[in-house]
Amino acid sequence: MSLRLYDTGTRTIRDFAPLTAGRAGVYVCGATPQAAPHIGHMRSGVTYDLLYRWLVASGYDVTFVRNVTDVDDKIINVAAQTDVPWFAVAEANQRVFNRGYDVLGCLPPTVEPRATGHVPEMIVLMRRLIEQGHAYNVGDDVYFDVLSWADRYGSLSNQKLDNMRPAGDSVGDDRKRDPRDFALWKGAKPGEPSWETPWGPGRPGWHLECSAMATKYLGPAFDIHGGGVDLIFPHHENELAQSTAAGDAFAQYWMHNGLLTVAGEKMSKSVGNVVLLSDLLDKARPAEVRYYLGSAHYRSKIDYTDEALHDAAAAYRRIEAFVVRAVEMAGRVEPGTVPQAFADAMDDDLGVPQALAVVHESVREGNTAMAAGDKDGLVRVLGELRAMLGVLGLDPLSSQWESAGDDLSDVVDALVSVALEQRQAARARKDYAAADAIRDRLTAAGVIIEDTPRGPRWELKRS
Repeated sequence: MSLRLYDTGTRTIRDFAPLTAGRAGVYVCGATPQAAPHIGHMRSGVTYDLLYRWLVASGYDVTFVRNVTDVDDKIINVAAQTDVPWFAVAEANQRVFNRGYDVLGCLPPTVEPRATGHVPEMIVLMRRLIEQGHAYNVGDDVYFDVLSWADRYGSLSNQKLDNMRPAGDSVGDDRKRDPRDFALWKGAKPGEPSWETPWGPGRPGWHLECSAMATKYLGPAFDIHGGGVDLIFPHHENELAQSTAAGDAFAQYWMHNGLLTVAGEKMSKSVGNVVLLSDLLDKARPAEVRYYLGSAHYRSKIDYTDEALHDAAAAYRRIEAFVVRAVEMAGRVEPGTVPQAFADAMDDDLGVPQALAVVHESVREGNTAMAAGDKDGLVRVLGELRAMLGVLGLDPLSSQWESAGDDLSDVVDALVSVALEQRQAARARKDYAAADAIRDRLTAAGVIIEDTPRGPRWELKRS
């Protein structure tokens, strides 16, 4: 089976046929950093990291672009409310976003362009649209003329133009030719950032920037455009309209991940149900949070609960515990080749739930081999398992997670080893009361002891 992806544009699952054999160009809408990231943002980050990793594992040379909308109405409003410069608001929050991506093991994008760095490309795109009769300026503002593209506008979101209501950030502007026209460029207002253009000073509209940046780094036609399902309309619809009206083929596949809700509601400051990434990291380790955010199918909706996070953390710990025990018996084994069942699952529209089922079946097979003393079988399973976990960004032996412990891990290991040696000495002299007391004190300190045929092993108790 070759990779097949659900394409929002056609509402079908299609075979992935890149424009250039062996190469894949991917553009993903990244952060608008007016605040720290919530777990919905991080779900999107993990989703497209899984796509990125699987494309690479499948042999593609991938150019992965994830933008930053670093000037926007929301950022400007936060700046006004906090008396902090707009650029400082964007920069501080973007650093938090990037730390979040890093903590969850997301690979860095090939390039992470910012809107403020691509105004020249936006001016060129607006000029093309105006010259072709698809955009017009009113004073310093520039709008896309929806009726000039009426036969194609709405195709991505599967809407009819006659049934559409005005949406976006220029609703109510009666200078527009049609209420549904959207802003490409916003004329300067007192106290707001602005850049010079042939139509006057101002700043980018939300949709214009992505078209300009995607085509700069990936060309007028590229393979995959991704983002959250909440971006289909108006953002992605408007991107598609302005790009194709200008003459660019633009994205060949449109991918959208489902929302992450809380108690059935979309996260919102006004509702008071925003769950930040930092909230999850107080309850689970980063690898466990990644497992949770990536374990459902990317197109499905996730409704967050503490119980679901706890269950995901427990599932990851079972995998991790097996890997640790397997290395103790078989030594460190390098990643091998993923089983065909795993590849088939990932090729089927990134079927991570089915891929994880293969992972857990491998753990069961490995435990059987371990119990039987079958070292060769264990080596094979461990190699396959590490390959699968590498694709999922969850390999406990990767540098990402091996270095994720605190700086006192070596000290803790040495101290526990001394205690275990004392326990073994007590058992050797048949002083079982002393041996049990040592074990009880370790347990009370959060150290779990397991006696194995190869001697005692320990791990820290997880909440």
